[in-house]
Amino acid sequence: MSPHDTSLQDQNRVSQAQNAVQSAHNAIKQAQSHPSEQMIEQAENALQSADNAIHQASGQPYMEPIERASELLEDDRESLHSLTPMEEQN
Repeated sequence: MSPHDTSLQDQNRVSQAQNAVQSAHNAIKQAQSHPSEQMIEQAENALQSADNAIHQASGQPYMEPIERASELLEDDRESLHSLTPMEEQN
């Protein structure tokens, strides 16, 4: 594998982590707007996926964007944990 291929793989992992963090952020914003159990669970799943993507990208040469994404994820995690599900209205 050429150094160029490795560099592209590293950049791809970083991009995947950034995209996963953005998806988690969007899911958390939706859960804040509509704090049902289902929306909160979806946001928690998105957080887990973002955590996994960041873990996969850790140790790559492009750590600054990963660190920023990780910080954003932690802020979102705190926001999510402050939510309580509203009761479903039938």
